[in-house]
Amino acid sequence: MKAMPKTRIERDSLGEKDVPVNAYYGIQTLRAIENFSISGISPKKEFISAFAMVKKAAAVANMATGSLNGKIGRAIVKAADEIISGKLHNEFVVDVYQAGAGTSHNMNANEVIANRAIEMLSGEKGNYKIIHPNDHVNMSQSTNDTIPTGMRIASLFLTKELLLELKIMEKALSDKAKEFDGIIKSARTHLQDAVPIRLGQEFSSYSRAIQKARERVEIAIEGLKELGIGATAAGTGINTHPAYRRHVIMALKDITGIKDLRPAKDMLEAINSMADFVNLSAMLRGLAIELIRIANDLRLLSSGPRTGFAEIILPAVQPGSSIMPGKVNPVMAEMMNMVCFQVIGNDLTVAMAAQAGQLELNVMMPVINYNIMQSVEILKNAVRVFTERCVNGTKADKARCREFAEKSVGLATVLNPFIGYEKAAVVAKEAVITGKTIREIVLEKGILSKKEVDKILNPMAMTRPGIIKK
Repeated sequence: MKAMPKTRIERDSLGEKDVPVNAYYGIQTLRAIENFSISGISPKKEFISAFAMVKKAAAVANMATGSLNGKIGRAIVKAADEIISGKLHNEFVVDVYQAGAGTSHNMNANEVIANRAIEMLSGEKGNYKIIHPNDHVNMSQSTNDTIPTGMRIASLFLTKELLLELKIMEKALSDKAKEFDGIIKSARTHLQDAVPIRLGQEFSSYSRAIQKARERVEIAIEGLKELGIGATAAGTGINTHPAYRRHVIMALKDITGIKDLRPAKDMLEAINSMADFVNLSAMLRGLAIELIRIANDLRLLSSGPRTGFAEIILPAVQPGSSIMPGKVNPVMAEMMNMVCFQVIGNDLTVAMAAQAGQLELNVMMPVINYNIMQSVEILKNAVRVFTERCVNGTKADKARCREFAEKSVGLATVLNPFIGYEKAAVVAKEAVITGKTIREIVLEKGILSKKEVDKILNPMAMTRPGIIKK
C-alpha cells in the first residue's frame, strides 16, 4: 500500500515550502510559526471567532456588490461559520508576538478559511485555484483594517461578560452593606482611630466604587463600536467597491448582534489611532486600582484573628500554611491583588504600543490586542471568583467592631461643640495615656453628666449627619 504523503508543497512570493498535508493553514502561516517562536501563547478564542466574523461579513458584502462569485462566497461564509462556532481553533497557531499589524494572523485566518472552503467544494487543501486566501478570502480587505475591526468586536464581546460580573459584585457588596448596616465600628484615617461609622457604610462605599468603575468602562467601550473596516491599506478604501463599506457594516451588525456598530467618520484615523483601546485600557486600570484598594481593606479588616483588627471574617477556602497548622490566609483577596497588578502593567504596554504608531498605521496592534484581551479576561474571572468565594461569605464580628468603636479616641470629636477642640484634645490625650475610654474620662472629670454622655456619645447617632445637642 502506498504511504500517504506527510506534506504538501505550497508557494508564495518568497518561494515554496512543505506544509503538513492535514493542516488547514498554509505557507504564510508556516513561515510565521518558524519566525515567531516567542511565547507559545496562541490568540484568544474570542478574537479568533470575532476575526472570522469579519471575514464572513466581507464575503457577504463582496457578494452583495457582485465582486465575489456566489459559489465561492457561500463556501467562505460556511467555513467562517465553523470557526465562529469554535471549530478549527487549533489551526490558529501564530504566536501573539508576531509580524507588525497582525499580518500573520490575518493570513492564518485567510488560509484556514480558504482550505476549509476548498474542502467544502470537494477540492484538496492547498489547491488555491479553487479559492485563494488573498484573492477571495481577503478580497476588499487589508490587515490594516481587518485586525483593528476584529480587535474591537472581540473586546466588545469580552467586556460585556466583565460588566455582568461587575454588576453581580456590586449587588453582593450592596447586600453586605445592608446586612452590616447596624454594626458600629471605628473608622480609621491615616490608619489611626477616627470617629465611629457603620460597617455597612464601608461596604456601601465599596459597592458604589465598583458601580462607578463599571460605568466608566461602559462609556469607554462606546468608542470601540466605530469601525474602520473598508479603509484597506491606508485609509483610502483602495480595491473596494463603492458600496462595500455600507454592506460590510450591515453584515457585521447581523453577524455579531451588536446593532449600534457604525462606520468611522475618518477611516484613516480609525486605523492609525489606537486611542479607543488606550481609553478602554485606562478604565480597566482604574477598575483594577479600586479592586486593589477594596481587596486590601478586606485583608486588613480580617487581619488576626488574635493580633489584628479581626472585625470581619473572610471565608476559609484553603489551608494557609505548609508549616503553621490551622492558619488561614485571605487568598482570594491576594489573588485579586495579583490580577490587578498584571492589568496595570498591561495598561503601560498598551500605552507604549499606541504611541508607537507611525504615519498611516500602528504596527503594534497585536500586542495591544493581547494585553487588552488578557486584562478583560483575567478581571472577569477574578471578579467572579472573588464575589463567589470571598464577598458572599464574609461575616462580621459585631462585638469586636463595637469594642473598637467604644475605645476609639476619635470619639472625642463629638465633644468639640460642647467643650471646644482644645479641651477635647486633652481628653483624647489622657485616654491614650491611661488606656481608658473617652466616656470614662469625661465622667471621671465631671465634664458632662451621665445623661449628657449617653446622649452625646451615642455611636449610632455619630454615623449620621448632624450636630448632637445636650
